[in-house]
Amino acid sequence: MPKNKEKPIILITNDDDVTSPGIKNLVEAVKDLGNVVVVAPDRPQSGMGHAITIGSPLRMNKVNLFGDIEAWATSGTPVDCVKLAVDKILFRKPDLCLSGINHGANHSINVIYSGTMSAAMEASIEGIPSIGFSLLDYSYEADFRASRIVVRNIVTEFLKPKMNKHLLLNVNIPIATPDELKGIKLCRQANAKYEEDFDERMDPHGKKYYWLTGEFVNFDKGKDTDVWALKHKYASVVPVHYDLTNYTLKKQLEKHKIFS
Repeated sequence: MPKNKEKPIILITNDDDVTSPGIKNLVEAVKDLGNVVVVAPDRPQSGMGHAITIGSPLRMNKVNLFGDIEAWATSGTPVDCVKLAVDKILFRKPDLCLSGINHGANHSINVIYSGTMSAAMEASIEGIPSIGFSLLDYSYEADFRASRIVVRNIVTEFLKPKMNKHLLLNVNIPIATPDELKGIKLCRQANAKYEEDFDERMDPHGKKYYWLTGEFVNFDKGKDTDVWALKHKYASVVPVHYDLTNYTLKKQLEKHKIFS
């Protein structure tokens, strides 16, 4: 546990694994803003969504990857990492949870599948303000300079007041240099998705296998969406919540006589 209790405790996790460049850049951006503790998967866990480990044991190993910052690698999913951090490493809820910086977009429908955002969402469920960060560049050699600026500005802003304990932000950053980045926009999630297909192939033994492919399609022409902002070199910030109730539809369904 960090010794300086006056600073906020910042939990950092991700889904790309504890050695990824994204998480290193996230740590670098905020390491002086609080007592940082890293708990992240020991292998890539992209697309895991809100999966948790039930049928097999979880393991944790302390790692020395971030200088004097306490860091742990776990065998679990991103959501497992948050649970383990709170229960077995911090022994209390941190003041803020940061997830990322993900290699690849988590805008629009991607938020449903994202291990990065599910880790942040798990923290929010537990009453921990949380923010997920993603860079649209999938490359291992991605330029994170603009991302570090966005992270620093957002985290500094939300550490000032007492944060809503269920704060949950989905932040996506375009491929841009610091000079090309136009700013940060508050957005809504675009109505966009992947039109998916499974490419049928044959292995060397003559057996069929399938490879997921697809094309991203944006059905939303609004200029207040995350997809629009990113296309125009803005970082997008979408407030998210885990209450999946469709309140508009609920109100419509209340007219049906079958509901007492």
